[in-house]
Amino acid sequence: MLTPVAYGLAVVLALFVLFIGARFLLSPRPAAAGYGVPAKPDGDAAYLEIKGLRDLTFGILGLALIAFADAHAVGWYMLVVAIAPFGDCLIVLRHGGTKAAAFGIHFATAVIVLVSAALLFAL
Repeated sequence: MLTPVAYGLAVVLALFVLFIGARFLLSPRPAAAGYGVPAKPDGDAAYLEIKGLRDLTFGILGLALIAFADAHAVGWYMLVVAIAPFGDCLIVLRHGGTKAAAFGIHFATAVIVLVSAALLFAL
């Protein structure tokens, strides 16, 4: 019973990050608003696209590990990747975003990623 839950959560998280990355590449300014720190209209979209590429890469790597590696390798991936949403939480707080976005989106995501890691390590 634990195996489908652990892998199911890992797949959902990897697909979600892949979606976020694609959104930042295709619609960077609306994606930034959803992130919690709206982009300045005259700002350089390249930085938003960098975030998109980072997230797209994380998502693809996660799916590749799920497909081709064991649960502990995927667990280590999740543990390391949890750094990104924790950092995103701090970035949102430092740059005038709301606490609701910082904690409700990014911190909560980091916690869910850590739960995923724990489930994968338990297999």
